[in-house]
Amino acid sequence: MSGFVSPFLVHSAVQAITPLLLAALAGSLCAQAGVFNIALEGQILVGAFAAVAGSFHFAGAAAGVACGAAAATLFALILACGSTMLRGDAIVIGIGMNLLASGLTAYLLRQMFGVSGTFDDPRIIGLPALRIAALDRAPLAAAVFSGQTALTWLAWGVTALIGVGLFRTAPGLRLRGVGAEAGAAATLGVAVGRYRAATVLGAGALTGLAGAQLALGTISVFSEDMSAGRGWIAVVAVMLGRNNPLLAALACVLFGFADAVGLRLQSLGMASQLTDIAPYLVTLAALLLGRRPRQPA
Repeated sequence: MSGFVSPFLVHSAVQAITPLLLAALAGSLCAQAGVFNIALEGQILVGAFAAVAGSFHFAGAAAGVACGAAAATLFALILACGSTMLRGDAIVIGIGMNLLASGLTAYLLRQMFGVSGTFDDPRIIGLPALRIAALDRAPLAAAVFSGQTALTWLAWGVTALIGVGLFRTAPGLRLRGVGAEAGAAATLGVAVGRYRAATVLGAGALTGLAGAQLALGTISVFSEDMSAGRGWIAVVAVMLGRNNPLLAALACVLFGFADAVGLRLQSLGMASQLTDIAPYLVTLAALLLGRRPRQPA
């Protein structure tokens, strides 16, 4: 057991948590504004593709991250406009966006790079691993926390900022009011549609960062449907956290460790068909044991 639970396992878990955490924060913000966002899967996929394309064409990881965030934000316009201006069903729109993202990225992969399935090129520059010199005297801590990307540290910083902003500021109170009782918020002069649209677009940027971490964090490659259900797991994290971003972050820790355990078991010789289902089994168990929060009317 001591050999199984190692600093490498925790390091892998932190890497796996990052895209889930960013997507779960996006979903929690949307839920607080009264928009149930199940398009996280498609937004992550769009962000991953744009990040790889940006890194390839502009020869830089920072450019790739910027392209990923921008593309996912633009993609989120569909949900922002459809659920606010056109008053469409957010769930139906989200399912359509997920299907669109899968087909669109596969089509663009063939049109832009002339390949199908996987695009791997030496000109794709991944995110650098940050070394923390202060941890050199603590080998165990260095093995876990050194070597992570800037997006990993940014994700936890954003988690703290969202927690403070949502529950300790006036704009956060208005946002929660929009989600809890839109009619009452409107009578107080709050622009409900603008708050919801801005929140959905901001959430799109977070999912774009999640896609960039997924595509440029550990490996610099894009594969069709490489989001691999992470957006749906993030939706479950939002549900388990009762739309609270801090509680959703804790759920992401659980799912991230399940993913890392699956990879560890695979390295020990277990069949990949069995290890790949580890995070989804944990997700299913969490759904069965948890209770979906009441959505605003």
